[in-house]
Amino acid sequence: MSSNPISDEMLDHYWEHGYTIARKLLDSRRVAMWLERFAEIVHGSVPAADGMLVMQDVMVAKGAVAPANSAEAIAKVQNFENDDVLYSYVADEQLLDAVERFVGHEVFTLHTMLINKPPHVDGRHPLHQDLLYFPFRPADKIIAAWTALERITKENGCLSVVPGSHKRGLLKHENPDWEFLNNAYFGAQGAGPETERVYVEMEEGDTIFFHPVLLHGSGRNKTSGFRRAISAHFASVDCDWEWNFEHQIAKYKIVRGANAGEWWSASREGNRSVNPLDYLPPLDSFKLSRKGRK
Repeated sequence: MSSNPISDEMLDHYWEHGYTIARKLLDSRRVAMWLERFAEIVHGSVPAADGMLVMQDVMVAKGAVAPANSAEAIAKVQNFENDDVLYSYVADEQLLDAVERFVGHEVFTLHTMLINKPPHVDGRHPLHQDLLYFPFRPADKIIAAWTALERITKENGCLSVVPGSHKRGLLKHENPDWEFLNNAYFGAQGAGPETERVYVEMEEGDTIFFHPVLLHGSGRNKTSGFRRAISAHFASVDCDWEWNFEHQIAKYKIVRGANAGEWWSASREGNRSVNPLDYLPPLDSFKLSRKGRK
């Protein structure tokens, strides 16, 4: 049996700084498979799976940029649990071995996406905290895995992180005053351009794991190529629903443990004390830019 890809030193770095990086965690064969599937979806040779959202970049949706091809129009493919090829990412045993070190053996997926940062658009994502979007707690039992599908640099819009910010708690978020901002790309209040951050440059197959309260974002792609990554959030089945309303807006699939492959529904017991609207800008400020939804 091979050793876990997350060493004790990496685990310590995660809890101290809010993130850690597993270099070359996933191999080129799998990376190529996911990139090929993305191309098939955006070019229309394979239909979007049930529940999948293929989201246009806002500059394309508003006609500010005319993309040279279908791939240049797309910001991300979200919710790929029903696509067998892309789903193989979250089912990857090596990835799940790593996830287990942070949140335990039995986990479900919260959010899956293949992120495409094309050239010629703004494409920035302000510093934000992912827990903003999730109804579950405790936060320490949730983790993001984000894998580079090609070389990712500051020049083409790599992730940036604010080390230690995961210890500060969830902040109120707002819409940055940008001319072009993709839907739901909220920014944490007080976290602007002057905030000190670390730029996380990565090679193909490198994977960063980060805490859902870590401040992170990404810059503009200033190159003529793409910047693509595949990502998922995982949470322990021991998490509880903490938002103070009942509407469940997504399904969550268990990917490891005794009930792997089943859909998971959180316990609604307890005080459910979190009001997500306390952390969000006014709902009427949401503008959705999408290409198709099933």
